[in-house]
Amino acid sequence: MSANVQAASASALTLHQPRVSAAAVIPSAGVVGFYLSFRLFFPLLAVRVFGQDAQDGVILSLALNYLLFILVAFDAVGRPPYAPRSVFRLPCLRWVLLYLGFSGISLFWSVTASLPAAAAFWCGMATDTAIVLLLLRIAPVDSVVESLMRGYIWGSCAIAIVAWLLPTQADLRLGDEELLGPNQIGWSCAFALFLVQYLIRRKSGNWIMQALLLAVTLLRSLSKTTIIAFLAGQAYILLLDRSMRRRTKVLLIAFALLVILLFSHLLADYYVVYTNAGNQAETLTGRLGIWLYFLNEAVQKPWIGHGFHSVWKVIPPFNEFEARHAHNEMLQQFYAYGAVGVFMLFAIYGSVWRQLRRLADPSLRTFFFGMLLFVVVRGFADTEAFDLSLPLWFIAMISALIERSRNRSEVLA
Repeated sequence: MSANVQAASASALTLHQPRVSAAAVIPSAGVVGFYLSFRLFFPLLAVRVFGQDAQDGVILSLALNYLLFILVAFDAVGRPPYAPRSVFRLPCLRWVLLYLGFSGISLFWSVTASLPAAAAFWCGMATDTAIVLLLLRIAPVDSVVESLMRGYIWGSCAIAIVAWLLPTQADLRLGDEELLGPNQIGWSCAFALFLVQYLIRRKSGNWIMQALLLAVTLLRSLSKTTIIAFLAGQAYILLLDRSMRRRTKVLLIAFALLVILLFSHLLADYYVVYTNAGNQAETLTGRLGIWLYFLNEAVQKPWIGHGFHSVWKVIPPFNEFEARHAHNEMLQQFYAYGAVGVFMLFAIYGSVWRQLRRLADPSLRTFFFGMLLFVVVRGFADTEAFDLSLPLWFIAMISALIERSRNRSEVLA
C-alpha cells in the first residue's frame, strides 16, 4: 500500500511540476496578447501613415477587438472545458464581473459626449475579459498565460521600436504630441517587462534582448510616474525574493545604474525643461490642478458618479491639455462611479492581494506582490481612461493561474 502511495506521489510530481516551458503555444492567444498591447498604435497609424482621422484608428481597434472575440468564441464551440469550474468562482473574478456590470449600467446616467461611442468602448473593455475567459475555457492555463504574455511582450517591443522612430517631442520625451503619449509608451514597456520576468522565471525562452529594449525604452520615455512605480515594484522583488541569486541581483542593479549613467545628460536636460514648464498639466502644479477639478466635480455626484466615458470632451481643457482621465486611479473611480467605484476598486485589488497570499510558491508570490505594488504606485498619478490600472483581463488570467497553482499544491500535498 505504501509503495502504491509513493508511486502515485511520484506520478503527481511528474505531471504537476510547474514547467511552463513545456506548455504548448496557442497562436490565437498570442495574437490576442499582441493586440492588447499594440492597439495603442492604431490612432497614430491611421493619422501619420494613412492620413486618416484618429477616430478611424479607434474604430479599427474596436473592430479588431470584436473580431477576435468572435473568432475565439467560434473556436470554443463544442470544445471540452479545460479550466475547472472553481476558476470562475474566484472572488477576484466575481468582482471583475461586478465592475463590468456596474460600469455598463452606468451608461444609463453617463454624462458623456457620445453615448454610442461610450457603449462601443464599454463593449471593448468587456470583450477583452471575455476573450481571456474563453481562452481559459478551451486550453490549459499555462498555455494561455504563456501565449498571452508572449504576444503582449512582442506588441510592446513593436511599440518601443515605433517610439524610437518617431521625432522627439518638444519636452524631449518619446511619443507623439497628439496621438501617443510618453506615459502610454512607458506603461506598455513596464508592464511587458514584468511579463518578461515571469517567463524568464519559468524558464520559458530567452527574453534578454526584449528585456533590454523594453527597459531602455521605459527610461527613454521619461514617464516619471511609471518609472518610479516600476522601481518600487522591482525594489520589492529584489529585497524579498530569496530564490534569486545575489549575483543576479547585483547584475540587475549594475545594469540599471549603467543605463541611468548613459542617459544622465538627457535626464539633466529634461529636468531643466520640466522645472521651467510653468503650470502645464505634466508638472506637479498642473497635476494638482487636475486633481482638484476632478474632486470638485466628483463630490457633485458622490454615490454613483458621472458614469462611463464621462471625461473626454466633457471636462474642459486645462490650458491646451485635454484630460482623458483624472490622473489618479481612486479619484477617477470616484468621479466615474462615485463611492461605489471607490469601493469596487478596493474590493478588486484587495481580493487579488488575498488570492496572491494563497500561492504556495513564495518566489512567485513575491513577484506578483511586486507587480501589484507597481500598479498601485502608478495609480497615484496616472491611470486608464476606462479600465483599471491592473487590467481586468489580466486579473481574470492570474485568477486562473492562482487557482491552478493552488490545486496543484493540494495534489502534491
